[in-house]
Amino acid sequence: MKRKICFMFINGEIDAPQRTIMEVGENGEMILVGVGSYASAVEEAAKLAEEGVVALELCGGFGTMGHAKVTEAVAGKCPVGVIRFDNHPGYDGMSGDEKWGK
Repeated sequence: MKRKICFMFINGEIDAPQRTIMEVGENGEMILVGVGSYASAVEEAAKLAEEGVVALELCGGFGTMGHAKVTEAVAGKCPVGVIRFDNHPGYDGMSGDEKWGK
C-alpha cells in the first residue's frame, strides 16, 4: 500500500475541489488538493482521511478556524499541520479566517 500525504490550499476562484497526485518513489503519493472554501476543505479532508492519507498539511491561507474545522473533519484519522500567515501577503494582510471564515 502506498503512503499517502496531502497538501491542501484554498483559493476562492476554485468552484469545485481539484486534485493532482504526484507519485513519490514506488511507495508514496503526494496529493495536492485545491478548494474554494472552508466547507469544501472540510468535505475533502474527511474523504482524504477515509482514503488513508497519513498526514494533511494546510497552506497559509487557512486561519485558526479553518485549521480547527479540518482537524475536526478528519476525526483523528490523520494529523493536520498548517503553514501559518496571520497576515497573509496574498490576502492584503488579512488572515485566512477573515477571508474565508464567513
